[in-house]
Amino acid sequence: MTDRVHPNTAAAATANGAPAPKPAPFPATKSQLYGASRPAYRPQPHHRRRRSRSCCCSVCLWLSLIIILLIFLVAIASAVVYLIYRPQRPSFTVSAMKLSYFNITSSSLLNSKFDVNVTARNPNKKLVFTYNPVSISVFSKEIDVGDGLLPGFVHETKNTTLLKTSIISSRQQLDSSSESTLKSAMKSKKGLPLAIQLDTKVKLKMGALKSPKIGIRVSCDGISVSVPTGKSPATATTSGAKCKVDLRIKIWKWTI
Repeated sequence: MTDRVHPNTAAAATANGAPAPKPAPFPATKSQLYGASRPAYRPQPHHRRRRSRSCCCSVCLWLSLIIILLIFLVAIASAVVYLIYRPQRPSFTVSAMKLSYFNITSSSLLNSKFDVNVTARNPNKKLVFTYNPVSISVFSKEIDVGDGLLPGFVHETKNTTLLKTSIISSRQQLDSSSESTLKSAMKSKKGLPLAIQLDTKVKLKMGALKSPKIGIRVSCDGISVSVPTGKSPATATTSGAKCKVDLRIKIWKWTI
C-alpha cells in the first residue's frame, strides 16, 4: 500500500506567498459574559448611620441632664420655701350639728334638714388660703342623705372661720336597699350615724407667690344623732368627730 501524504496548508500558503489564516477564537461562555457586564461590588461606607446614632445619643444625654437639673432646682426651691414659710394644712372640725326632721315616705322618698356648723382654722403665720365655693354632703351608712353649698372665702393667717349652712333634702328617691338600711339605723339606740364630706379648690398665697388651685377633700365621721319625733330639732353628738384633709390632684382623667 502506498502512504498518502496530506499537504500542510500553512506551509503551502507560505510557499505561495499568501499569509496563513489565523485560527478562529473560542466562543465566550455565559459566565464570562455575565462577569464582564456586572460591575464590581464596592462596600458602602456607614459614616452617615454612625453620625445619626451619635447625634441621637447626644440629644438623649442632654435631655436627661436637663431633666435632672430641673428636678434638683425644684427640690432646692421647695426646701427653701418650706424653711421660710413652714406651711401647714388647714384644719376642720364639726362644731355643731342639728337635725330638724328625717323621714321616709311610703313612696321611698327621703325628706331631711340638717343645720351644720364647721370651724376652719389656718395655723400658718405667712400662708393665706383662698377657697372656692365648698360643696358639702351628709352621708349615713355611705348613703347620701343631703347636699348643700357653702360660699367661698379667704382664710387669713392665724385665723379661725365659722362656716354655717342648712342642708335640705326634699323628696329624694331611695332604692329598696338604701331605704331598708336607713330605716334600721333610725331605730338604733346609738342614733343615726352621720358623716360629712366637703369638696373644694384652694389657692395658696405666700407673700408674692401664688399657687395654682388645688383640690381638697375634707372627710368628717364619728357623728351620731337621734331622729326627732316632734317639732324640736335634735342635737347631734360631735365630740367624737374627726376630720381628715386630703389633696385631690387631677391628672388627665384620673384624680389622686
